[in-house]
Amino acid sequence: MFSFTRVYPFSKWQKPILVFVAALLIGAYALMFLKTPNYGIDFAGGTVIQARYETAAPKEAIESALKGTLFDGAIVQEFGSEQEVVIKAPAATDSLGKDAGDLMREILQNTGEFEIRKVDMVGAKAGEQLRTAGTLAVVVSLIGILLYVALRFEWRFAVAATLCAIHDISLTVGFILLFDVPINLDILAALLTVLGYSLNDTIVVFDRIREIMVSKTGASKLNEVVDEAISRTLSRTMLTSFTTLFVVFATYAFGGEALKSLSLVLIAGITIGTLSSIFVAASILSPLGVSVSDWKAREARRAQAKAEKARMRAMYEKGTI
Repeated sequence: MFSFTRVYPFSKWQKPILVFVAALLIGAYALMFLKTPNYGIDFAGGTVIQARYETAAPKEAIESALKGTLFDGAIVQEFGSEQEVVIKAPAATDSLGKDAGDLMREILQNTGEFEIRKVDMVGAKAGEQLRTAGTLAVVVSLIGILLYVALRFEWRFAVAATLCAIHDISLTVGFILLFDVPINLDILAALLTVLGYSLNDTIVVFDRIREIMVSKTGASKLNEVVDEAISRTLSRTMLTSFTTLFVVFATYAFGGEALKSLSLVLIAGITIGTLSSIFVAASILSPLGVSVSDWKAREARRAQAKAEKARMRAMYEKGTI
């Protein structure tokens, strides 16, 4: 897709891109503070009932039938087709004296022929526990990334990878809030998937940067190494992203209404993660003090220590020490 030998000057776009990214992050965090998240049934608690009518669902008749009942004020939405609707109500499991499906059949018996296809109920306390567990999962994942990259590379690479992951999650959450996507367990799974996908792309770029810093002869600047590393991994990054997005777009188009929110978040997250691995991740290394000469000296010391250890072991095995 891209020439393996050609080096693209990504570093010259570094400053305007970082300014643009900073503006996006400010917007994302502003949304987090100013806009109330649209929590789904998993996190907010309540009851969601999916019903399918033999003909077009009479939404006005359904809303009228629900007035004065336990489901008064419930939101009635078309779901995938005009025959199918979902009814979302704040009434939780402990608020209902009987099976929610049976109760809904009684309430809507005069609205036409229909069948109850799905009933989901989550208590408010359980929803709060799920929100807490979901937040903890993301935080633990970020800590795991920090520790893994610190052991695999160096602490500055670990900090850069973690900041890049936080950037990707923050912008994806901003996208969710901007488009009022219901936040549920599926969306949490999508966020963790984006986190892993972004980390994988970032690690590939960082690994190539490390290889080039060691193998490159003569004095060189970090920007030159970064440009070469990103250029050499560009085809791999874009092909992986395009094939993944193709599958997610297919899921969004043909997977049904239940998968649309999940697919939409994955599309946004994978796009953000791909762009950040190209334009953002390596740009953080320079402010953190990563130096080609220092890295070469460090690797030389490691090689010398390894050779000395091998020499001492050989002498020990021969019985000379």
